[in-house]
Amino acid sequence: LGPAEGSAAVLLQPFVHQVGGHTSMLTYDEHTVCKPLVSQELSFYESLPLAMRQFTPQYKGIVSVHLKKDSLGNLTLIASPGLGQPDGAGGDPAVTLWHKCKWSHTQVTKTFKDSCPGKMLLRTDLQYHTDSLLEDANGKQPERKSHNPWGLHCHRQHLNRMSSKHNENKLHQFLLLENVVSKYSYPCILDLKMGTRQHGDDASEEKKARHIKKCEQSTSASLGVRVCGMQVYQADSGHFLCKDKYYGRKLSPEGFRQTLRQFLCDGNQLRTDLLEPIVLRLKALLAVIRKQSSYRFYSSSLLIIYDGQERKEGADRHLPFPKTHGANPSRVDVRMIDFAHTTFKGSKSNPNPTPHDGPDHGYIFGLENLIKILQGLSDGK
Repeated sequence: LGPAEGSAAVLLQPFVHQVGGHTSMLTYDEHTVCKPLVSQELSFYESLPLAMRQFTPQYKGIVSVHLKKDSLGNLTLIASPGLGQPDGAGGDPAVTLWHKCKWSHTQVTKTFKDSCPGKMLLRTDLQYHTDSLLEDANGKQPERKSHNPWGLHCHRQHLNRMSSKHNENKLHQFLLLENVVSKYSYPCILDLKMGTRQHGDDASEEKKARHIKKCEQSTSASLGVRVCGMQVYQADSGHFLCKDKYYGRKLSPEGFRQTLRQFLCDGNQLRTDLLEPIVLRLKALLAVIRKQSSYRFYSSSLLIIYDGQERKEGADRHLPFPKTHGANPSRVDVRMIDFAHTTFKGSKSNPNPTPHDGPDHGYIFGLENLIKILQGLSDGK
């Protein structure tokens, strides 16, 4: 297993169901993921309003990580849950994240297959603007990949940054968060960048201008929401179809609507049974966001999740779903993620934030349009 720190050491791998974002997510255990700690995000989770808890991943604590590199070039991240973790939080004395900088195609395929039952592959339309994660012996990018490459792309970039900027003994703190897709057999995930503004209050003028331009040239400006990533299981082929943020930035409002439709299509039919549960959940979130005065969720994402697994034979797809928030046959979920640029009155990480009054109207605008478009799909428009 490499340089383990004791019998409790386990191999942690990139989170293979990461469909968007630029921060590397890692699988800590079956129900937990971890990501680099940002003080603003930690402050958000530590003071999370009760009403928002059902719409965010559960915060599980902090883990300290340091980087090691062996003589063979393996980059090793050793995580010690006991260091830097809140009082009373449990955890193994040491966890080893062991990773070769270049994964073989076989390793990646096995990682993804181990995370989902049965045999399935991913079909991807991703076009990387940087070097591809996987290359063949001649350095060429394969046209088809049997995994979702986005999370691995983020992971390799993060490891390279850590190894080039920091020495081996430097401790890095990571957040431990609920793996919100762990209960799904074939997790279909839509990652939506919410709001009409993406830059944080602390952004440099250069970064501010860059983010404003991205918003103006995408559906962020016209709809208050844009596609940041997607994977959807295709029952007819046994593959996942993937899209990335570069695809999402190019979409027109009509293209955005068609992508929502594609997200709900399993290759055989449109999953109209999912529309009502998703809309109900989004309306519930909208009601909560409207009450969060001073909060601005800049650059945060919204995940819409459902299970692509076919229902049991004999299940009637046309039975109406109950209008409650209880048990849901469609196993639909809606979660807010990525709060590194979220600001609010009383934030520990920023005691003197830029004052914002009332709720996040840009986020509300995006939610309202998202609901309208989904209702239009339900009406056959």
